Amino acid sequence: MNSRRKFMVMSAAASAAVFMPVANASAETGSSYPSNVIYTSKDPGVWAKKAATHLPQVEVENGKAIIRTLHPMTKEHYIVRHTLIDDKGNVVGAKTFSNTDEKAVSSFDLPAGSKGKKYFATSFCNKHDFWVSPVKL
Repeated sequence: MNSRRKFMVMSAAASAAVFMPVANASAETGSSYPSNVIYTSKDPGVWAKKAATHLPQVEVENGKAIIRTLHPMTKEHYIVRHTLIDDKGNVVGAKTFSNTDEKAVSSFDLPAGSKGKKYFATSFCNKHDFWVSPVKL
């Protein structure tokens, strides 16, 4: 189990490192990246019917960003990881889940001066891939 978890952590981190600059650039320039690489509310791709339970939702409370993915957590199908990334690609926080966790909820301390800045919340599902929600705090 430990090596599988490490593999999933590394896979999610690598995905974020590779694709976040592309997503950020496309958001800034209006260009697009291929569909079915990263899933968003505007481009849920082949998983359009899955968006409601896979897109990460973000709230800010007391200097913390709370990410929730409204997804059931079962042995066969669960959220593997949440990550919060700033607009420069820096990872603010990351949490890896297990299929035995009750809910996919994570909480990260926000850096000073975060108000009004753009961030990206990610949610990685073991069956329905990598989902990103841009968020302005």
